Amino acid sequence: MHWLTLTLAILCEVFATTMLKLSDGFTRPLPLLGMTLGYALSFYALALTLKTLPLGAAYAIWGGVGLVLTAAVGVAVFGEKTDTAGIIGITFILAGLIILNVFSRMAEH
Repeated sequence: MHWLTLTLAILCEVFATTMLKLSDGFTRPLPLLGMTLGYALSFYALALTLKTLPLGAAYAIWGGVGLVLTAAVGVAVFGEKTDTAGIIGITFILAGLIILNVFSRMAEH
C-alpha cells in the first residue's frame, strides 16, 4: 500500500509543479487552483506513506522520481532543452534511486 500512496504523492507533485509553470507567476486562477490541490494531495499522500516507509527513503524517492518526471514534462510539454550534463545528472539521480531500492536496507521499515 505504501508504494501506491508514494506513487500518488509523486504524480500529484509533478502535476502541481506543472500547474505552477502554467499559472504564469500566479496570474492564472485555474492552474493556480490545480497547483494548490496537487501539492495538498501530494503532501497528504506522502504523509500516509511515512506511516510505513522510513522518512529518508520515502523523501529520496519522492524527490528524485518527482524531479526526473518533472524534467521530462519540461522537455515533452514545454519544449525545454536538455544537454549532456543534464542527462548525466538525471542518470545519476536514477542510479541513486536504484541503489537505494535494490542494495540498501534504508527503504525497509
